[in-house]
Amino acid sequence: MTTDIYRDAWGVPHLRADDALELARLQGLVTARDRAWQLEVERHRAQGTSASFLGAEALAWDVFARRARLADTARRCFDALEHDDPETAEWVRAYVDGVNEGLDERPGDSSTSFPSPEFRQAGLAPGRWEPWTPLAVWLSTHILFAGFPAKLWREEAARHLGPEAVGLFATDGPGTSGSNGWLVSGDRTVTGQPVIAGDPHRFIEDPGVYQQIRLACDEFDVVGLAVPGVPGIAHFGHTGAVAWAITNAMADYQDLYRERLRRTGAGVEALGPDGTWRRVARHTELVRVAGEQTVEAVEVEVLETERGPVIAGGPEGLDDGAPLALALRYPPRVTADLGFGALLPLLRARRVADVDRAFDRWAEPVNVVQAADTEGGLLHRVAGRVPVRAEANGTRLVPAWESGHEWTGWHEMPRADLTDGVAVMANQRGPAAELGVEFAPPHRADRIRALLDERRERKWGAADMPAIHTDTYLASAAPLLEHLAALDDLTAPAAALRDRLLRWNRRMDADSQDAARYAAVRSALVRRFAAQPAFAALTDPPAYPEVLLPWLALLPRIGFALEHLLRAEESYGVDRPALVREAVEEVAGQEVGGLEGAEREGAGLEVAEREVTGLEGAGESAARWGDTHRLAPWRALPDPSYEAPALSGDHDCVLCTSAVPGWTDRAARGPAARYVWDLARREDSLWVVPFGASGVPGHPHHHDQLPLWLEGELAPVVTDWERLTKESEQSDV
Repeated sequence: MTTDIYRDAWGVPHLRADDALELARLQGLVTARDRAWQLEVERHRAQGTSASFLGAEALAWDVFARRARLADTARRCFDALEHDDPETAEWVRAYVDGVNEGLDERPGDSSTSFPSPEFRQAGLAPGRWEPWTPLAVWLSTHILFAGFPAKLWREEAARHLGPEAVGLFATDGPGTSGSNGWLVSGDRTVTGQPVIAGDPHRFIEDPGVYQQIRLACDEFDVVGLAVPGVPGIAHFGHTGAVAWAITNAMADYQDLYRERLRRTGAGVEALGPDGTWRRVARHTELVRVAGEQTVEAVEVEVLETERGPVIAGGPEGLDDGAPLALALRYPPRVTADLGFGALLPLLRARRVADVDRAFDRWAEPVNVVQAADTEGGLLHRVAGRVPVRAEANGTRLVPAWESGHEWTGWHEMPRADLTDGVAVMANQRGPAAELGVEFAPPHRADRIRALLDERRERKWGAADMPAIHTDTYLASAAPLLEHLAALDDLTAPAAALRDRLLRWNRRMDADSQDAARYAAVRSALVRRFAAQPAFAALTDPPAYPEVLLPWLALLPRIGFALEHLLRAEESYGVDRPALVREAVEEVAGQEVGGLEGAEREGAGLEVAEREVTGLEGAGESAARWGDTHRLAPWRALPDPSYEAPALSGDHDCVLCTSAVPGWTDRAARGPAARYVWDLARREDSLWVVPFGASGVPGHPHHHDQLPLWLEGELAPVVTDWERLTKESEQSDV
């Protein structure tokens, strides 16, 4: 067998082998060399064993992973794959063989070895991957994508404020997750061939959640963004003849059931919808937790009813008035299928019809797919598996002991047409509207379409797309600015600040002082809303597992729903103009207080205007937006040397860098990659990731793409093998 590893100038691996199996092994090998520590962390997280070396901070996740049966579900799915699709199962095994081969290498074994210092820091050695491990990594990465914990929030909001409050806090206001994606048909481009572009928004991790890679063999030659630990190229790929990309459809496909459980001499039983008590599968597991000196073990009771695994509570119930126990029902646990049967057909795709058939086998997460080929084929559809069940299942917790909440089938996946040669999906109420409950607000999608429509005379090219990726206009600022415009009788500094914000261009640029001022007023307003007596009952959520509590935190909920709260007909007794007035007065006072030597008494409006607008460093709120809006990536182990760079954008900008208004300006979420797929010439395609191709600190390609990512620039996709360097010839890798 012939196998070759090449690298481009950014260290991106370009792999070539005789057949798909050997190529899968090579992909696993290279991923282990480039991302050994990341693979080890993801394997442990999928198994619920990460606390054994990361300590108590990882315990909550490990307990959830055990109780949700993530690893067991992955085993079931792989067993079914072996039975139903042995070719794909063998291909996954080949990838795992490559991972284990790469993890077995030690520094000095080959010229490519580059040890990850985290292993020494954690006192850990790489473990063995099993054939089902890639499926477990995929499941653990996406188990929270459908946002089932939001049902806990809706339950609490409805319980304390009434059912109508569910809409008040809907994520059509927050826009807390998702991606941008757009497809421009050939009649709107300079080449006459389609262009697909976008950026997936996720928690930014270091190393990154996407791996730029090229996979070539006798059957196919594909460039794209792979998920480390998973073979193939699932989400974003370009074969030369056809390209595809996805965004989160925001579909609802996971349910939470309230369970009544009781202990008996024989074990645990659950009350079913037919009024009978049925035996619950039960066993215990030990979760090891590393401490400073010792390793302790925490016993976890794992229960599973006919609905699904119990992820919270038990026969003794929960504290603080929460429901008795909660069972999670999610499709792969029911069907033993994670959709891995789609991965090889995607690599082999030559036309849109091939991509379409491949995504018929997709399972989880539920995505909107955009695809185009060089023969004029276009695709805009939803892919995945969404159960048919009662409407109540999609909005709140449902009682397991009542009939009418069973899954009765699967929805047919919707399709959509292009409008004026353009398809835009940014998690808004689009093709998947009938499959979900809460979606992102329309601001990002509307802005992308508006930008695309600005060019009616001059057509688009691949090189033009980064200007859309990095657009910082914040349409969701309108409600707060409308309230500001209606205020009178402000103090002179507050009136000056108001007038300044009303003249602001609404762009959340890192170097903008006005963006910083707007964010400061917004945060002050969010904190005031959260302190209102009407919402007091929501400040202390029930004692749900820690991993679910972020969905129940009041301050972020208000911060992301501020647009709705300011415009809703029902005010819940909140004096909104008064809160806006207090917020702008607070920020204006901070700015005036930060000016050394400024006049404090008898300042007229003209003087106040100079104070609020003119001086750099005039208090915290007079700083630039990028002074506080900085990148805060997740790392398994802290990096004391990390210096957080300044960011442009905000959660409702196309450049979606999500802070949490009222809580922090730091952004943990953002574009986990950017891509532009050109169907005219694949070599004119572009891509970038937040950090680099290597996950090894100190490696030349560890963070070398960060400057590009911060500036909104993209690296070229190199497809000419003659322009690549064979790995054995690279002394620095």
